Amino acid sequence: MTELPALPDTAARLIDAHIDALWLERGLSPHSLEAYRSDLQLLARWLAAQGGELLKARADQLLGYLGWRIEQGYKARSSARLLSCLRGFYRQALRDGRISEDPTLHIAMPKVGRPLPKALSEADVEALLAAPVLDELLGLRDRCMLEVLYATGLRVSELVGLRLDQLNLRQGVVRITGKGGKERLVPLGEEAMHWLEQYLQQGRAPLLAGQPSDVLFPSRQARQMTRQTFWHRIKLHAGVAGIDASLSPHGLRHAFATHLLNHGADLRVVQLLLGHSDLSTTQIYTHVARQRLRELHAQHHPRG
Repeated sequence: MTELPALPDTAARLIDAHIDALWLERGLSPHSLEAYRSDLQLLARWLAAQGGELLKARADQLLGYLGWRIEQGYKARSSARLLSCLRGFYRQALRDGRISEDPTLHIAMPKVGRPLPKALSEADVEALLAAPVLDELLGLRDRCMLEVLYATGLRVSELVGLRLDQLNLRQGVVRITGKGGKERLVPLGEEAMHWLEQYLQQGRAPLLAGQPSDVLFPSRQARQMTRQTFWHRIKLHAGVAGIDASLSPHGLRHAFATHLLNHGADLRVVQLLLGHSDLSTTQIYTHVARQRLRELHAQHHPRG
């Protein structure tokens, strides 16, 4: 990457104030806030190299910056996120009276193709669920985690972060706090309930080895597992199951949504279960399920 000057102090203070406002107004996650901070800091440094400043940036300068990013190897999706970040920054500056015109007003959002998630087949899921060795503590824990993940469609970060008080086996639901602090209740289903009960009776206490913790699925060190560790475990079990299909950390979440739609679930129900704030985010799964829908039509329609 091209060498840029250090971040000017004035820009640093502006960015800090904006990030604080985002946290207060929108409740964004620390990860999102740091991504926004990094985007604004890089822009401020690039502008400084051109003799410019954040609050004096013109539309042509911002377009020049977007072009520079492409030259540096940034992808269109990254540029789309950046432009969304810049719009928020300059709209706030306009509201606060720091600028008289929003320089992002007439800059079009880059077109970004949405990749279709690669869903596991139902047979692949069954093989993956059966892969952990159940007479090992970690195997029992992993089987339970995989069953819960497939039954609920949780994000991996939501799964590894589960606490005991989020689980209600009497009602058969798990309470999830998702993106933006939004809560949702997700049903577990009989199979996941069965494995949770077995794991809580036989596996969790030995894993904790007497150490106090409210983590539902502790690691070997009796701490909260990282997403990376769980991803490593999934790959391990996928190898045992002989799954050749491309597998991502969210593979079971994708499978959860696709298989529900394949079996006739309403798209809005799937949206609620996944915790999507916008139905358009959920609609991507209808493309994955379309082939299955064609097969069902051919099989059951009198003129199929």
